[in-house]
Amino acid sequence: MTDTVTIRPAGPADAGTVDTLVREIAAHEGDAVHVTVTVDGWRSLLGRSDVIVLLAERAGEPLGYVTALRRLHLWSGRDILALDDLWVRASARDAGVGRTLMLALARTAADDGLVIRWEVKPDNAAAQRFYRRLGAGLFTKVIAGWRPESYLPLLAPETEPAPTAV
Repeated sequence: MTDTVTIRPAGPADAGTVDTLVREIAAHEGDAVHVTVTVDGWRSLLGRSDVIVLLAERAGEPLGYVTALRRLHLWSGRDILALDDLWVRASARDAGVGRTLMLALARTAADDGLVIRWEVKPDNAAAQRFYRRLGAGLFTKVIAGWRPESYLPLLAPETEPAPTAV
C-alpha cells in the first residue's frame, strides 16, 4: 500500500463519496439538519462548471475534500472562488492533507488569478492557525443569513409588493 495522497476533481460518479464527506463535516459542526442535498443532487452539482470539489485520496480511500464555487464578485467585476468546505477525516489529520487540498485549490485559482475567500468560525482557533500558516489574511466580519421561514412572513399580502422591473 502506498502512502501517497492524490488530489483529483470529483465528478458525477463521486456523488456518493461527496455526500458522505459533506454529511461528516456537517455532523462534526453540529449542522447535520441543514444538509438537504441528496446523492442525486450531488450528481447534478458535480457536473456544473462553477462547482469545484477536489477529493484527497490514499490508495483509493477518501481522506477529505475541499469545495468551492466560482462566482462573480460585483465590486471587482471578476470571478472569485468562494471556498465552502475544507474537511479532512480525523484519521488523516496532521499529515498535510488539508494543506495539499488548499494548494490544489490554489492551483485551480492561479490560472485566472482568482481570489479565494472563505469563512471560519470565530471559535475555531485550530483552523485559524492553519489558514495563517498558509498566508491567508483573517478579517473579522459578521455573517448574516436570512432563511425563508424568517423573511416569508414579512412578505404577507399586507406588506409592500416587491419592486418590479420597468
